[in-house]
Amino acid sequence: MSESSATLVGPVEVVGTGLIGTSIALACRRAGLDVLLTDSAPDHVRTASGLGAGRPREPHDVPQLVVVAVPPDALGAAIRAALDSAGPDTVVTDVGSVKELPLAAVHDHPAAARYVGSHPMAGTQHSGPLSASDSLFDGRPWAITPGPAASTGSTRVVEALVRLCGAVPVLLSPGEHDRAVARTSHVPHLMAALVAGTLAAAPPEHLALSGTGVRDVTRVAGGDPRLYSQIIGGNATAVADLLTEVRARLDLVLEAVADGDRAGLESLLGYGQAGTRAIPGKHGVAPQPMEAVRVAVPDTPGGLARLFADAGASGVNIEDVRIDHDPGRPVGQVELDVVASRAEELRGALESKGWTTHR
Repeated sequence: MSESSATLVGPVEVVGTGLIGTSIALACRRAGLDVLLTDSAPDHVRTASGLGAGRPREPHDVPQLVVVAVPPDALGAAIRAALDSAGPDTVVTDVGSVKELPLAAVHDHPAAARYVGSHPMAGTQHSGPLSASDSLFDGRPWAITPGPAASTGSTRVVEALVRLCGAVPVLLSPGEHDRAVARTSHVPHLMAALVAGTLAAAPPEHLALSGTGVRDVTRVAGGDPRLYSQIIGGNATAVADLLTEVRARLDLVLEAVADGDRAGLESLLGYGQAGTRAIPGKHGVAPQPMEAVRVAVPDTPGGLARLFADAGASGVNIEDVRIDHDPGRPVGQVELDVVASRAEELRGALESKGWTTHR
């Protein structure tokens, strides 16, 4: 996307003061913009206002940009309402997880040139304005998805919002966006839910063997089922296409396991391993070979702080961190992911400070 962008001077109206909407509002306030808050729940507006995210919109206010941040099922109506009620030059965007459906809801609107969809790829498992942060989008990709009728000026205003929030703009068509999130978010969420569902009625002695692997695979399954059913339902075609591919591979896995076909199973597992390598590394660069340095840490106040201080003193950059707990002892197992070529250097530095490490 071009570096040349329109100037965003405000006011910016945020419709929907949940986690994403309030975080956008806080980022705009951080930049000094006037922010107007609208929500069907007055308590959310009061909470967001109390956090410094802006002020309730008044009838005489004319925003430069309206950001619609409501649940997926309400997006189309809310976007149309914003186009109807805002000024004749007001640009409208939304931050929903699906882009073709809201575009279809407004494609025949006479002001469709002022609507540009967008989608920040950021969030947490928490919800509501109290979970919001003005840094939620820092360094995160944010899709901008103009439809055929969208004007260049409107698109540049939305790009200005993305950059103001600290995110990295990625220009996609609405259809390409929906296929991308089906692959990277919606189908993985369904897979996590299916795996997590096998744990719901598991005997306690089975669950006692849980480790970081099952937590990693099932973490996103903890999301709100009502919200995610709306998101996935709104992207039904792209999700169904990918699920068909997954079902075909699952059939192959079943056959390989039932027939004792080690070569076939290894081939399928290798295909999955290749997929993990395709995921971009930090800052969008090609991923590097990583290795986990495992360290036993006493489950006492200050233990983690001391470990991180000693790791920092080694000069080896920590790329990721995972923590597991030993069910039989007051000890945690911390995995420090580092570039593989520097793993031994970190182990040596930590062991010299008295830490016990494992490969």
